[in-house]
Amino acid sequence: MYTKRNILIKERHMKNPKFLIFTGKDKQFYFRLNAANGEPILASEGYKAKSGCKNGIASVKKNAKKDAQFKRLTAKNGQFYFNLIAGNNQVIGKSETYKSERGRKNGIESVKKNAPGAPIEDAS
Repeated sequence: MYTKRNILIKERHMKNPKFLIFTGKDKQFYFRLNAANGEPILASEGYKAKSGCKNGIASVKKNAKKDAQFKRLTAKNGQFYFNLIAGNNQVIGKSETYKSERGRKNGIESVKKNAPGAPIEDAS
């Protein structure tokens, strides 16, 4: 028999890739997409409501399939990163920084591959 506690324990041990919803120190909801190796590959801005956070994840899953939705950028320090843009031109996720353009390309490919089918773990 499954209890709420058993389900929570199972969720905390879910393998990657996955989306993780969590609450920040500012009491806002955030999500992070982890790659198969557990490394974060995409992070959200804060959302006031969990429903907004979940809508952000749905938007990532939808837009990750479209190469044109990835904006490739260079930080002031010369490192590379990308933003995933929704259909309304809003940023829905930002990557970590990479030392090379190749690293950024690999990060984008990982989001394209992993986001559409990634399960959601709610740790908020």
